[in-house]
Parts: sequence; structure tokens; C-alpha cells
Amino acid sequence: MPDPSSWLHEATATAAGGHVRTDDGGLSSALASPLAPHCTGLTPEQLLAAAFASCLHHAAVEAAGEITDEAHTVQVTAEAKLGRDDDGRYRADVRAQISSAGLSRQQLAELVEYADRLWPFSSGDNSRHRLTVTPAENGRH
Repeated sequence: MPDPSSWLHEATATAAGGHVRTDDGGLSSALASPLAPHCTGLTPEQLLAAAFASCLHHAAVEAAGEITDEAHTVQVTAEAKLGRDDDGRYRADVRAQISSAGLSRQQLAELVEYADRLWPFSSGDNSRHRLTVTPAENGRH
């Protein structure tokens, strides 16, 4: 992991009481619960798909800027599926596609490869991210 002083961007989101929101208010939405089918709002798989599409789009636009002047036409579609293993743990399968108007097949292949290398959750590398989950201090919400 990089030196903490080298991070470029930071964000915080909180999920509680059937809602999720970012610290800056840029996203605020009701949450559906897989355990409470009557709840309406975004599902975990919708949030995963949106997050992956957003992150990969950012990387693809950056990559496109190195290949072509058509960066404004980049589109990313992500599909996320959630399932359960036999031991009850969730598993996710995320598949993403990148397209961009006006590119040859070779240029598009280069864009996809470059974007995938930039992104911290690349399709070929499971070691580029870390998740740390700890209990909050009592009384901290």
C-alpha cells in the first residue's frame, strides 16, 4: 500500500437506518435489504455495480486520453452478482465492459488493458487492495 501521505482522494460513507450517504452529501439513498424484501432502495449488488462502473470509468477516461481524443465517449457497464458459498459467506462476481466510439479494435483493446492496470481492483490481481474492518469506539456513530 502507498504511503498514507500519497493518497490523492478520500471519501467517507455511512450506512445506517436503511439509508446510505456520503460525507459530502453527493450520494444519499435508501437501501434495500436482502433480509427484508419489503424495503425499497438500492441493493448491495446495485451499489457494487455502480461503484465498479464509476471507478473503472475514471481509469478508462484517463487511459483513453493516452490513446485518443475520444475520451468523452468512454462508457463502462458493470454487472455485479452476489451469491452465497456453502459456508454462508457472500461472494461477488463483477463483470465490466468498456466501449468508446471511434476506436479501432486494437485501440479499444489497449484502452481496456491500460484501464484495468490503473484500477486498484484489476481483473488479474487480487492483492492490490486491502479491507480492514474494526469495531467502532462505544458511543461513536
